[in-house]
Amino acid sequence: MTGEDADSAADTVEAYYEALEAGEPLGPFFAEDPDVAKFGLWEFLDGYDSVVTGLADQTATTEDWSVDSDDLQVAERESYAWFTDVVALSWTDADGTDHDYDTRWSGALERGGGGWRFVSMHVSTTEAL
Repeated sequence: MTGEDADSAADTVEAYYEALEAGEPLGPFFAEDPDVAKFGLWEFLDGYDSVVTGLADQTATTEDWSVDSDDLQVAERESYAWFTDVVALSWTDADGTDHDYDTRWSGALERGGGGWRFVSMHVSTTEAL
């Protein structure tokens, strides 16, 4: 399921988490817009092409993702929404290194002809990286 298939912005966020865990493409969850931005734990992806490429690289070099949402909050209006969440996030790199972080997520989505899509996403942790 992508934002196109989701009935709500909350469904889109949850579908993104499920796609991340399943190793599915994440690019389709983002709006095809040059102003889209995604901040990860180590990277800043600026623009749709950068986001799609960065997420494809992430999917190709990691596995065994676990996304344990603890406090998803979503506010939705007619054509835009925003969310926050506290997420226990873990994965394994291609070199076998395990990662496990308590993270905070926030972002904004817009609804267009293709359904709900992220226009910004920010993932951070208070832990030293």
